[in-house]
Amino acid sequence: MSETPAVERVYSLAEVDYMRLWGENDRLWPFVKRLFPKLRLMVRGEMLKAVGPEEELDWFGEKLQAMLAHYDRMGRLTENAVMQIMESGSDAPGAEVDAGVLVHGRNGLLVKARTAGQQRLVEAIASGDLVFAVGPAGTGKTYTAVAMAVRALKNKEVRRIVLTRPAVEAGESLGFLPGDMRDKLDPYLQPLYDALRDMIPQQKLLSHWEDGTIEIAPLAYMRGRTLDNAFVILDEAQNATSTQLRMFLTRMGRHAKFVVTGDLTQVDLPRRQQSGLPTALRLLEGIEGIGIVRLDHTDVVRHRLVSAIVRAYEREAEIAQE
Repeated sequence: MSETPAVERVYSLAEVDYMRLWGENDRLWPFVKRLFPKLRLMVRGEMLKAVGPEEELDWFGEKLQAMLAHYDRMGRLTENAVMQIMESGSDAPGAEVDAGVLVHGRNGLLVKARTAGQQRLVEAIASGDLVFAVGPAGTGKTYTAVAMAVRALKNKEVRRIVLTRPAVEAGESLGFLPGDMRDKLDPYLQPLYDALRDMIPQQKLLSHWEDGTIEIAPLAYMRGRTLDNAFVILDEAQNATSTQLRMFLTRMGRHAKFVVTGDLTQVDLPRRQQSGLPTALRLLEGIEGIGIVRLDHTDVVRHRLVSAIVRAYEREAEIAQE
C-alpha cells in the first residue's frame, strides 16, 4: 500500500505581529507543533511552512486561521485559547466576551468606555454617521473615536481609516523643526499614532500604512477628495476655520462615518482667525443623523489633578461670561 504523498503549503504571517504571536521566545510554538504530529511545521520570519498529508494540512489551515483570528481580536494567544480552538469548530473560539470592550489591543489591553460621557460618545458613533465630540483635554475624545474606527475596520464595516488634524502651531513655529514637511507635521499627529499603536499590532499597523488602509494627513490634504467606505476622524477641530470645517464635512461619501473632536478652550489659531467649531455646532445641532456629545471634567481619565485643573479653568470661563 503506497503512502499518502506529502504536500507542502506556505502561510503568510505578515498580517500579524509574528514576533509576538507565539509569545516571548516563541514559547508557544513547540506546544502548537505537538498538536499536529503528522505534519512538519517550520516558521521562518513571517512565513510558516507545513508539509504532510493533504487532509491534515486542510485541518491545520483551518485551525491556524482560527488562531490568527483569536490573536487579532485579543492581542494575544495562550495555550488555553489554542486548546479551545482545537476542540471547537468556530472561527475564533475561546475569545472571552467582555462587556463594553471596543477593541482588544496589544498585550491584552482592553479598550472600553471608561466614563459616562465616553459611553455616550460610543453610542452616538454607533448610531450616527456624523458625530461631534467636544470637551477638555484628557476626556478620551480622540482615543475613543480611534477605538471605534479600529473596531469598524476589524469588523469590515469600512475599508479604511482616515485621521486628520489642522497643522496649526501651538505657540511654536514649524520652521525650527528638522526634516521635510512630513517630519515637521508628525509631532502634531503623534496622539493619533499613539492610539493606533495601542490597538493594532506593529507589523499589521505598518502594513496598513503602506497599503493606504490607514491614512494620517493634515487637514489641507482633504480638499477635493470624496471619502467613501471610510471611518474619518478630524481631531483638534477647534483649530479649523469655518471654511476648513465646511470643506471637511462635505468630503463625506457613501458608507462613510465622520467623527469631529475638539476642545473649545484650546484654540491655537492666530488672533485674526476664528475657530469654525462653535459655528458648526450651532448650525448643525438638531439635524437628524448628526450627533453632538459634550464631555466635561467628570470624563477626564488622566491624573486626578487634570480634572481639577480643567474645572478651575471652566469656572474662570463661566465668571468671564457673566
